[in-house]
Amino acid sequence: MALSGSGQNTMALSGSNQASLNRDEEEEEESPEVILSVLAQHGQVGLTFYDSKDATLHYMADTPDNTELGLLERGSNPDYKPEVVTYPYVDFGLEVSKQRLLSAHLPFLPASITERERFSYLTSYISFDSPLMLRSLGALLKCLDRRRVGVELEDSSVGVPILQFHTYTLTGVVYVDRDTYSVLQIFKSELHPSVYKLQSGEKEGLSLYGILNRCKCKFGSRLLRRWFMRPTRDMSVLSRRQEAIRFFASPRNSDTAGTLQSLLRNIRNIPTLLRRMSLSHTKVADWQSLYKTVYSAVCIRDTMRLLPQSVGLFREIGESFSDDLQYIVSLISKVVDFESSSTESRFTIKPNVDPAVDEKKRKMMGLSDFLTDVARRELEHLDSRIPSCCVIYIPLIGFLLSVPRLPSMAEKEDFEIAGLDFMRTKELDDLLGDLHCDIRDMETAVMIQLQTAILEKSACLYKVLDLSAELDCLMALSSASQEYGYTSPKLAAHRRIVLTQARHPLLELCCPVFVANSFQSSESQGRVKVITGPNSSGKSIYLKQVGLVVFMALIGSDVPAKEAEIGLVDGIFTRMQSRESVSVGLSTFMIDLNQMAHAINCSSGNSLVLIDEFGKGTNTVDGLSLLAASISHWLKEVPGKVPHVLLATNFHSLLQLGLLPSSGLLSLLTLETAVDEDELVFLYQLKEGICQSSYAANIATLAGLPTSVVSELYRTGKTIKRIDRTSLEEQTNRCNWLVEKFLSVDLNDKDVDLQKFLKEELLPSAGDLL
Repeated sequence: MALSGSGQNTMALSGSNQASLNRDEEEEEESPEVILSVLAQHGQVGLTFYDSKDATLHYMADTPDNTELGLLERGSNPDYKPEVVTYPYVDFGLEVSKQRLLSAHLPFLPASITERERFSYLTSYISFDSPLMLRSLGALLKCLDRRRVGVELEDSSVGVPILQFHTYTLTGVVYVDRDTYSVLQIFKSELHPSVYKLQSGEKEGLSLYGILNRCKCKFGSRLLRRWFMRPTRDMSVLSRRQEAIRFFASPRNSDTAGTLQSLLRNIRNIPTLLRRMSLSHTKVADWQSLYKTVYSAVCIRDTMRLLPQSVGLFREIGESFSDDLQYIVSLISKVVDFESSSTESRFTIKPNVDPAVDEKKRKMMGLSDFLTDVARRELEHLDSRIPSCCVIYIPLIGFLLSVPRLPSMAEKEDFEIAGLDFMRTKELDDLLGDLHCDIRDMETAVMIQLQTAILEKSACLYKVLDLSAELDCLMALSSASQEYGYTSPKLAAHRRIVLTQARHPLLELCCPVFVANSFQSSESQGRVKVITGPNSSGKSIYLKQVGLVVFMALIGSDVPAKEAEIGLVDGIFTRMQSRESVSVGLSTFMIDLNQMAHAINCSSGNSLVLIDEFGKGTNTVDGLSLLAASISHWLKEVPGKVPHVLLATNFHSLLQLGLLPSSGLLSLLTLETAVDEDELVFLYQLKEGICQSSYAANIATLAGLPTSVVSELYRTGKTIKRIDRTSLEEQTNRCNWLVEKFLSVDLNDKDVDLQKFLKEELLPSAGDLL
C-alpha cells in the first residue's frame, strides 16, 4: 500500500483499541487528502480510504494479518511523518457504519432513488460480508463529515461527495470473497462430536483446507490458513513454494521428509516463551519447550544444509538458522538440570555451574547425618526426663530442637524446662543459614543470567518460527500431492488457463469413480463458456472443480489434473445461488441483479467468474433477460478485458432463441447423457454443443415421483402441485379452532387435568396441523 509521500495526507483509524489520523505536516494546503481507515481485530484487517483528488472511495475486503500488522508496515514510508488523531472505538460500530454508508452523499444517483434501490446498488460494489471493512468505512465517513474534506467552503448541508467506488487489492494478492470460500468448500466448519470438551465446539469438515492441512505444528496450520485466505499472484513466492513441494513429493526424499516432520512437532510458541522469559515468569515446562524447539531447529538446519541449495527455502534455513541456535542449545544443556527441575517443579541447575550453589547443595545433602549428631550431643545437656530429641530444618524458619511432650506438660508453665537453651539452634542458623532458600535464590540468579543471555540472541529464534512454519506447510502440501496424485502446474503471467483431465479434489475422495474433464480458456477463444444440461448432470461440480484447481495453484499447491497451465488470475468470483440472507427484503430478481453487477463491476480481464443457477426463483423472462444482457456485455468487451467466465444455466432458450451475439469468445458446452429405454444415464463427460432437452420427466422420476403421475403431467403440460398439505384456508381454520380450544380451558379449575388435556387433545391436534 503506497498511501504516503509528497502531496498526500494519510489517515489511519485503528478500531481494535484506538483510532488514528495521519497528515503530512509539510504538505501544501492545496494538495489533495488521502484518508485511510483501518480496523484490526482477531488476526483480520479491514481497510478503506478516500482520495479527495477524484472523490473516490477505495475498500479492501477483510484480510488476515499478523499481530504486528505486517500489511500496513509493508506499505509504510519511514520518511513520511503523518498526523495521528485518535478516534473512539464506538465510531467503528457495525450497524451505525451501515447506516452512514446508506446515507452517504452519492451525487451520481438520482434523488428519487429509494432506500432499497440504494442498498441494492451499494451491495453490487461493496461486500457486506466484510464486517471489519464496513466498520472501518463507517469511521472513515464520520471523519470525512467532521473534516469537511473537499467541501470546506460549502454549506453545512452539503455532504462530502463520493463519485466512485473501487476495490483495493494488495499487490500480488488474489481477491476471493467469503461466498466463494463457502461455495467452493475451501473451508467448512462443523460441530465437533465432543463439543462439550472444546471451547469453540467446531472442527474442520470435508474441505480443501481440511484435506491439505497435514501440518505437524499449529504454527504451520495457521500459516497455511493465511495462505488460503490470501492466495498470491507473486510468481517468485509461488515458484519458491513449488520447488520445495516438488522436492518432497519425490518418493526418494521420503526418509528426509519423515525426519523433518518429526522435528517440526517439537516447534513451540517462541514469542510466548520469550515474553515469559523477559518477565521472569518461566516455568519448568517453558524451559523444556524452548530447549526442544531450539534443538530441533539446529537439527533441521543441519538437515537443510545437506539438501540441494538451489531450493530457496532450504538455502534460507541453512543461512538464517545461525550458530546462535547452537549457542543457546549448548548453554541450556550445560546449565539446566531438567530431571531435577521436573522432580522439584522449579528451575534447578546442574553441578559445576556455580561453586557456591554446589557447596550449599553438598551441605544440604549431608544435613540429615549432621543434624543427627547435633541432636545426640544436645540430648546430653537436656533434662534427664527427656528420653530423646532431634534437630529439624524448616525452610524460611531455620533450625529447631524438637523434644517429645512429657505427661506432666499440661499447663503453659510446664513447658519451661530448666537448662533448655535455644542458643545452639541459633548457632546453626548462623553457621549454615537457610540452605533451601539460599539455594533457590542463587539458582534464580543463575536463571536470570541465562535468560538475559538467551534474550540477547532472540532474533534468530523468531526466524526459526517463520521458516519452520513455511517448511511445515510445504511438506503438508507435498504429502497430499503424493497421496492424491496431483500434478505441479505451470504458472505464467499470460491470460489463458488450460487444465487437462482435471478432477474435483473433494468429490473424487467421496466417489468410487470420478470422470475427469478438461478446461481451456485463451485470451481470444472460449473466454466465456455457457454450459447447459439437465439437473444432476454435473454442471455445478465442473464449475467448482475449475475454481478449486485454479485456487490451489494460487497457494502454490500441486493440482488434481493430468497437466495444468494457469495464467495468474487476480480474483475468483462465484455467484452460484441466491441466498435469502442477502436479500434484506429485496425481490429475487434484485438479488440476481446485485450478484451479477458485483461480478461485472469487480472482475477484470485476469479474473475467474463462476456463475451457476442464475435466475433460479426469478420470473423466467426477467432472469433470462438479465442473463442474456450480462453475457452480451462481456462478449462486446475488448478481449483483454473479458474475464474467464464459466456459466451453467437451465435457461436453454438463451441459446435456442439466439439471444447472444456471435463471438469467438463464446463457447457452448454440455454434459453428455444417454437414455436407456426410459432411464436417463449421466455420463458426466463434457463436450461441445447445446443440451436439446431438459429431461424434466426423467429427472422427476429420479427424484422419486411416481411414473404415472409424471407421465400424465408431462403429457398435459400441467404444473406439479403439492397435494400432501392442506389449503391455506383449511389450515387457518384449524389454527383458530386450536387457539379457541386452548383458551376455553380454565386453568384455575382444580378438576382440570392439564397434562391429559395437552397429551390427548391439544398436542395431537397441533401435530395434525403441522
